[in-house]
Amino acid sequence: MAAVLALFALFAAAAVAVRRRARRGWPARARIVSAEDNTTLDVHGAVRSTQAAELTLPAAELEQLWSPPQLERLARTYWRFLSRATLGFVRVDYSETQRTVVLLRAPLRLLRFQAPEYEMDGERGIVRWRIEDGLLVAKAGRHGDGYLQIDVRRCGPADDAPGMQRIHVEVEVANFYPAIAHSISKHLYRWTQSAIHVLVTHGFLRSLARLDLAESRVGRFAAPQHVADVPDPGEPADSPTRPV
Repeated sequence: MAAVLALFALFAAAAVAVRRRARRGWPARARIVSAEDNTTLDVHGAVRSTQAAELTLPAAELEQLWSPPQLERLARTYWRFLSRATLGFVRVDYSETQRTVVLLRAPLRLLRFQAPEYEMDGERGIVRWRIEDGLLVAKAGRHGDGYLQIDVRRCGPADDAPGMQRIHVEVEVANFYPAIAHSISKHLYRWTQSAIHVLVTHGFLRSLARLDLAESRVGRFAAPQHVADVPDPGEPADSPTRPV
């Protein structure tokens, strides 16, 4: 529990840095049009949290970005931002079948995910990590039913900007059972871990305006790939687990 509380303090300090950097402004190639947030905790202690933003960017640039390798790079960008926002104290360990979010070193496993699943068609791209276990996960949630997901959708031309296209980017955590809510207090979870997660995720979404996508650590789609090579997006319960 001490490690978890230390992490909260670290996230809080890093969140201040994220806000200050956002106020200074970042060189942008796209524009954030709107942002959304919705977080709920049901009677059984399961969390569903979604943060979303709509971006506009040049149509030609969107066409270049709409490919499996770029979707994989978007996934890697999320983990890179998490590490930067926590000043490098939180990082992700990669293996063929898992992604593990650790605090400083491997024994302090905060969250462990199955390897990501990728789905894509001409209008929508999804990358999904199913939750296995970790210090932040209550025993009730260690069944692989919960997940973290990034969902990107094309929304068509921007009404007020000729030659620009709109995309909707959503980060969702679903069926997640936080250990702190089950072992201490749901209110404490809302005031700490949940609030910090929302702040950091919104920082990630704002950072996408730079279109600075990180290089993949795994390279699942390193070879030339087409959208047709990736399964069409479906609901999480129907999606096969594809280690990549």
